[in-house]
Amino acid sequence: MIGRLRGTLLEKHPPWLVIDVAGVGYELEASMNTLVALPGPGETVQVFTHLTVREDAHLLYGFGREQERALFRALIKVNGVGPKLALAILSGMEEEQFIRCVMDDDVKALTRLPGVGKKTAERLIIEMRDRFPHWTRDTLDGLTEQGASAVAPSANPLADAEAALVSLGYKPTEATRMLSGLDAGLSTEALIKAALARKLAG
Repeated sequence: MIGRLRGTLLEKHPPWLVIDVAGVGYELEASMNTLVALPGPGETVQVFTHLTVREDAHLLYGFGREQERALFRALIKVNGVGPKLALAILSGMEEEQFIRCVMDDDVKALTRLPGVGKKTAERLIIEMRDRFPHWTRDTLDGLTEQGASAVAPSANPLADAEAALVSLGYKPTEATRMLSGLDAGLSTEALIKAALARKLAG
């Protein structure tokens, strides 16, 4: 099991990144929150990882914080929630936002995430509440927020942001609508973050 990687960030194309560790390039899929927090290519980074082994592939997922990885691992244990949906959930809201939705029975907020219908939202609330009974409001208030770091500009950040949103499960037309009106001068990561925040706000 690969639990953590520390090395040089070679590439960052949401939702994918490549990290060079002693000459070996590890390709990982990460949440948008993690991607936004990471610096640009060429910088040293550390991510916590989760390895999923399938018959046709070994898939590695990267997380900026252990708490995010813990939540990812809890999510994929929920019936009907696979790694792709779990990553979309973590991309659509911060860990503390998700936990508050569970604690407050906020089905409406969860259904704004791609791939989460009313039944899935209700299932998430029921099962996740049982998985994290020790997460109280005091715990949530104590969580530190990840800050965005400077990143290398993309040649076409708007197109890259749209492609990343589609990879999360949003339809192309919906992704275009989410990005409409946002500052085209923003980085890809900033555009994605703003679009997801807009979607969550309804």
